[in-house]
Amino acid sequence: MNKVTYILIFFSLIIYSQDSNNDNHIFEGNKKIEINDFTGAEIDYRNSLSKDPNSTRALYNLGNSQYNSLAYDEAIQQFFRTQKFSKDKSEKHSAFHNMGNVYMKKKQYDKALESYKSALRNNPSDDQTRYNYALAKSLIEKEKNNDNNDGDKKNDQTKNKNEKKSSDNNDEKNENGDKEKDQGNDDKKNNKNENGNNKEDKEPKSKKNEDSDNKQKQNKRPEGRLSPDQVKSLLEAMSNQEKKVQDKINAKKVKGTPVKSKKDW
Repeated sequence: MNKVTYILIFFSLIIYSQDSNNDNHIFEGNKKIEINDFTGAEIDYRNSLSKDPNSTRALYNLGNSQYNSLAYDEAIQQFFRTQKFSKDKSEKHSAFHNMGNVYMKKKQYDKALESYKSALRNNPSDDQTRYNYALAKSLIEKEKNNDNNDGDKKNDQTKNKNEKKSSDNNDEKNENGDKEKDQGNDDKKNNKNENGNNKEDKEPKSKKNEDSDNKQKQNKRPEGRLSPDQVKSLLEAMSNQEKKVQDKINAKKVKGTPVKSKKDW
């Protein structure tokens, strides 16, 4: 880029025309250009144009001073007016050439290319113009390639974004499907349990509780242990047996007791 900038600046200063009528304002302006006093030179060139608005030499030099002052849009106007009013091909060539340099500075390469092409029509043998023409053309091609690459990159990003979005939608769809499947299984289990509970509820509640208590008692009773009723019956039998034995003992005592006799005094 530095090389391009150097070439363009060099080409823009190739000629500062001297007025054939020895216009003092143009002469003074050219002297100020040599010391880079572009503002002072512009004033002198405008003073010359106040006398002759169509002076191609004053217009051309004014355009060069504005170019060096970075007033590119104004410089383009002066070069355009120069080629418009001039009947000399050399002046037309210089005006179109420097107009192309201004468009190159503005990075308007398509307009620069057309300006260099117009300059070559007036002087086909100018090597500097041919070089700048080729340079502008190559920069246009480079811009097109960059635009195509940016377009391809943007398309790839859009494609990847769409693919990611599609993948996320599929994952969400599968997840929802799994949730619905699990919900269906839960509903089946709940229906099954509900049907089972209904079957049990058909039996009387009191009978069901009694059977459950008896079953629990049977399950809790250790093997070989008597039930409370059996223990009660056994105790009553033992009490009766003991009573019979005691009665027999008491009867024998009554029968064997000696009878006291009265003393025979």
